Amino acid sequence: MSKFSCIVAVCENRGIGINGDLPWKLKQELQYFSKTTKKVTDSSKRNAIIMGRKTYFGVPESKRPLPERLNIVLTRNASAYSFPSDVLVCNSLQEALHKLDSTDSGKDIENIWVVGGNSVYMEAMDSERCHRVYLTEIKEKFDCDAFFPEMPKSFVLIENDGGISNEVQEENGIQYEYKIFENKH
Repeated sequence: MSKFSCIVAVCENRGIGINGDLPWKLKQELQYFSKTTKKVTDSSKRNAIIMGRKTYFGVPESKRPLPERLNIVLTRNASAYSFPSDVLVCNSLQEALHKLDSTDSGKDIENIWVVGGNSVYMEAMDSERCHRVYLTEIKEKFDCDAFFPEMPKSFVLIENDGGISNEVQEENGIQYEYKIFENKH
């Protein structure tokens, strides 16, 4: 049973999205997300990203499924939507993890990332398999309709690793900082 991590960008009011999109335009932060969720040590493997249906359809059509990663979409109503054949559709986070653990879908997977939205993050952080939360703290409030849940107290801030900057970043006049929280349960 492999562990997984969450990755999220959160503004001061815990917002993560509005109208199915990001409330901010931060190209370097998106590049950080892409690089982090693609990074593998074994070049014969790739990573899996698990997301809810609204998060998947919030990605611009020309950019989905997200390249170089196994895209897993969670929905309880798969027949109501059309997904490409290379997207794995599951009813729940538990089903997705089970498939990665026990089927061919997971044999070439190095890391598993949960990438949103709110209810998927909530379920993920409640799992003993959730190892870390890679959180970009955006130092501003934005109008949002999707929010990041409170992190359980078992998650503690650790030193950034893997070349992740400790410095406050700034882009388009918006400051943000990369942080890593590890589950110490």
